[in-house]
Amino acid sequence: MSAVLSPTRPPAASTRTKSPWLHPAAKPLLFVVCLLPFGWLLYGALANTLGANPAEALIRATGDWTLRFLCITLAVTPLRVLTSQPALLRFRRMLGLFAFFYVVLHFLSYAWLDMGFDLQAIVVDIPKRPFALVGFLALLLMVPLAATSFNRAIKALGAKRWQTLHKLVYVIVLLGLLHFFWMRAAKNNFAEVAVYAVVIAALLGWRLVRRLRSKT
Repeated sequence: MSAVLSPTRPPAASTRTKSPWLHPAAKPLLFVVCLLPFGWLLYGALANTLGANPAEALIRATGDWTLRFLCITLAVTPLRVLTSQPALLRFRRMLGLFAFFYVVLHFLSYAWLDMGFDLQAIVVDIPKRPFALVGFLALLLMVPLAATSFNRAIKALGAKRWQTLHKLVYVIVLLGLLHFFWMRAAKNNFAEVAVYAVVIAALLGWRLVRRLRSKT
């Protein structure tokens, strides 16, 4: 199974001259695209265009983009198989690291704008609120994945242990969905939660079916 922050292997030689995903500009372009939400939020904060409650807007948006990037990253492997485009795997690590980038921004936005970087208040606040505790646990689980998202980590850990570690992504995305559900439940807003739930169920269900078929 693929992992969210996994390094990629070079695609087969037969795809090198055929796949547009191997164009030298593909990775730099994707990097810029992944930064667009950050740029939009930064501009909004500086230009004061984030609405009546900019702090809430920043915290919510960075959390939303974390979940989106997790879903996009998990979608790489199914897309690679369904489209027969192994070159897509070269983008998976970058997408996973951007998920980590946005979850760090999400936590820092909360720690700064909600808590004023008061460490004692943060330590007290997180365990009191289930949605905050679940979100923080997801952040903690993403740290070792980000730290081992490079090729040297595979050699250091061994491929089998490394793959086992990176299966934490499935726990992380479910925790992220639960965090999102609790946040929206406070305002009785479940429509977006349902969309993410369907997407995540499809991504995880595809992997489960594929694994079961491989055993038969």
